[in-house]
Amino acid sequence: MEIKRVYVGGWFQRTRLHLGEIYDFLRDADSPLALDKEELVKLRDSLDIKELVLTVDRLEYVYLKSDVIEVRIYEDGLIVLTTTHSHDLQADIGSLTKYYEERLSPAFSYIFSLGAPVPKELANIKTVYPYFVTTTGATGERVGQLFDEFHQKQYLAINHEQFDVYRGDKLYVIDQHGVTDEEVMRFIEEQIFVREFRGQLHRYLNLHRNIWERIAEVNERGQMQGSEIPAFKAKIDQYKKTIDFIGTRINQMDTYLNTRKSIADGDERLKSFQDVLGYKHETLADTLEYINDIWDLTKQYVDSAAKVFSDLAAASTSNNVKNLTIVTSMGVGATLIGLFTTKSVPEFTVFGLIYFLALAVVGYGVNKGLGWWAAKKQYGIKTIELAKDL
Repeated sequence: MEIKRVYVGGWFQRTRLHLGEIYDFLRDADSPLALDKEELVKLRDSLDIKELVLTVDRLEYVYLKSDVIEVRIYEDGLIVLTTTHSHDLQADIGSLTKYYEERLSPAFSYIFSLGAPVPKELANIKTVYPYFVTTTGATGERVGQLFDEFHQKQYLAINHEQFDVYRGDKLYVIDQHGVTDEEVMRFIEEQIFVREFRGQLHRYLNLHRNIWERIAEVNERGQMQGSEIPAFKAKIDQYKKTIDFIGTRINQMDTYLNTRKSIADGDERLKSFQDVLGYKHETLADTLEYINDIWDLTKQYVDSAAKVFSDLAAASTSNNVKNLTIVTSMGVGATLIGLFTTKSVPEFTVFGLIYFLALAVVGYGVNKGLGWWAAKKQYGIKTIELAKDL
């Protein structure tokens, strides 16, 4: 078996506008934004660019080449990195991921650092790249050994007249015996898009589950201490911002999917792979519709929770105001009693000073006591549950 090339890649929503900014940065270390020029030059130089081309195809893309690594960056956000196989496959994959994580990704993060920030729920995601290895003359036994080297199980094998595809969790092996390198690369690009698109939807589904459960855990308690209300209300507000941000991204995803499907359907380079790619875009569209509906339900749930805890915060604040009113009234009352029980104009005396200090101490103590009571007071959480008697 001969190993030919190794590919890794990912997808994150971009547009032709972003591609233009990427190209300007890669060509001239330039940016339309107020970014530090020295940092731009430093980041561009770290990419060790030997060749750079902007290509007009069905989707425009930027092609760049360093010493041993080639990169294609498409206008819809798809990024594919590839290198010719050396003597060590693990080292090949390591060099590709290292180039992306330590050079390309920091550069793109900087040139797109202004604007709406990515929520930490997405920023903290550790991407697991799919690894694609192209071969010739592969046998089932040798491919099995390759999966063992990567400590992966082979999930399926697709045998075709012109190619064989062996798939694990992260590793794909494509054995060529009829298809061209360009056809295989187009297939790999589409597989990366499909996998990453599905992966994003799965992350959104898990975010829905996590947010829903965190709110439900508090609701199930039925009540909450006054001291807990501000922190949880702030957390609900964070959830709401995250929901709105991701909702916008979900609404954009059908555009990317429809474009990719339209291009794939008319691309002769993918004709041989239709048995593998067939209906992938349709099933993704169904999944996207499902996530969209789930996200609408999540947004309604978070909005409802936000109203409940806003009302609780208002009730807690009202109690604090009442407590302050009580303490103030005590001080005013004591002063009036002192004025009404003396016939002369008040004079400064040691007794008066002691009386004032004692009054202040009592007021402080009463205020602290009422504050402690307000913090420990239990507030009922009233939510509308689903009907169970239908």
